[in-house]
Amino acid sequence: MAAVRKEQWKSGFGFVLAAAGSAVGLGNLWGFAYRASQGGGGSFVLLYLLIVGLICLPVLVAEMVLGRSTGSSPLLAPTKAAGKAWWPMGWLFIAASCGILAFYAVLMGWTGHTLVHALLVGLPENKQAADAFFASISGGNSALAGQGISLLLTALVVAAGVQAGIERLSRWALPLLLLLLIGLAIWASTLPGAGEGYRTFLLRWDGEELMNITTIRNAFSQAFFSIGTGIGSILAYSAYLNRKAPLPQEAVAVVGLDTAVGLLAGMLTFPVVISFNLTEVVSDSTIGAIFIALPTGLASIDGTGQVVAVLFFALAYLAAITSSVSLLEVPVSSLMDRLSWNRGKATWVSAAVIFVVGIPSSMSTEVLGTMDALFGGVLLIAGGLLIAVLMGWVVPNLFLEDLQQSDAASPLVRRVMMFCLQWISPVVIAAGLLISTVDLLRNWFGAA
Repeated sequence: MAAVRKEQWKSGFGFVLAAAGSAVGLGNLWGFAYRASQGGGGSFVLLYLLIVGLICLPVLVAEMVLGRSTGSSPLLAPTKAAGKAWWPMGWLFIAASCGILAFYAVLMGWTGHTLVHALLVGLPENKQAADAFFASISGGNSALAGQGISLLLTALVVAAGVQAGIERLSRWALPLLLLLLIGLAIWASTLPGAGEGYRTFLLRWDGEELMNITTIRNAFSQAFFSIGTGIGSILAYSAYLNRKAPLPQEAVAVVGLDTAVGLLAGMLTFPVVISFNLTEVVSDSTIGAIFIALPTGLASIDGTGQVVAVLFFALAYLAAITSSVSLLEVPVSSLMDRLSWNRGKATWVSAAVIFVVGIPSSMSTEVLGTMDALFGGVLLIAGGLLIAVLMGWVVPNLFLEDLQQSDAASPLVRRVMMFCLQWISPVVIAAGLLISTVDLLRNWFGAA
């Protein structure tokens, strides 16, 4: 069933870095701290790790198998694996990836604006100045410009190809990201509130939170959106893998890097939250914490604060672009596969369409939030559920035979993963999909 692709990864290590870069994004850098701050602390971390291992990891491996075994793009892989009845799944991947990138590019634009402002102008003197600055970049021409530049940079990488563009970016961007994050976490450990920050968020244990629906839901949302399975990005990347790549081990490496970034981000943000009295702001809004409270807090420590702000937003932009590249690869590889377009044409047409789709979110934070809930919530989770059902129930032999042929997992590991894929992942993901859909409908009708 495998098809020959014109492009391949130069090495398995390059694929792992690219896939990890796809997973590591803005959600890791502040979303982890934001959701942990809403309750749970260490309980949240434990739930997060359990959900990643039992639910997300098997689906991630299944998505990798679907991509490699078919050698096809996200649009065509489901039908090639299971027949024409599964064509809507391919279009769901296109809708989810393009919809997410449409509003994600806006967030990237905000991040880029804040980085340039911190570098060339400095930090806001107070919260009022920070509010005014954020208002100036979160709408109008500034937001459109930031969105356009972010999509332009993303398209340049994707147009360069798998090895020359995506893999080359990942090989230097992800190690640099980790180094910056480790350095900032070490700096944060020297802040006066570091110890209290760790105790309040990371090391605090409340066993009752393990049964708290809100904490469970937050852990599920963080794990699922962070890993990013169900969008088609990992599927697209896996189509460029060779038959001997050890998928379970590479999936564990991707999940491990993604989780490490989340924990390191927590070690950075928890001390900052306490030291600058940002607890209430963080609990109220992720966006407010990143673009308003954090620069205001860092401004209180003069020159050092400006350096830290520049490094943090450079780190955030690096994380964002490695994710945006993987999102753009979904429609690009699909156009190449379905219409036989060359990579350049597929890239620039896709980027232009996504820019237009994202214009409403650049004009309104409410629209952005709705797009996040729809594409980054409902459609993403639906994609993960369909992958679990397809590979666990419809074509389970495809999953097992691919892993067996690559000699990548023992029979016991294959059986355990299949059990999770059939009986654990679909049930939990379906519950998450139901909750996300109800929330989205409630917000829509409530707003109306």
